Amino acid sequence: MDEYHVCSLFVLALEDQRESVKLAVEKLEGAEVPVCNEVGKMVVVLEGDSKDGLVERFNKIKLLPGVLAVTLVYHQEDGISELKEANNDSQ
Repeated sequence: MDEYHVCSLFVLALEDQRESVKLAVEKLEGAEVPVCNEVGKMVVVLEGDSKDGLVERFNKIKLLPGVLAVTLVYHQEDGISELKEANNDSQ
């Protein structure tokens, strides 16, 4: 595909299950958890080549045991050619 998608999510997990939720999220392709606090609040970043792929992972996160809520905070879509052009401009 010629697309690049990135989104950030706010995830609220049960406090006693936050580590298992974090590990399960990090096993998903293109997912990382840069912030996770002791009460189960976490920021999740998803990257991929299609909006449908991000939605699929969003829904998987919602269904994880211990997840109370998932909220989309940000989504951006860029064409691969736009990214290459921006990268060339920065060099």
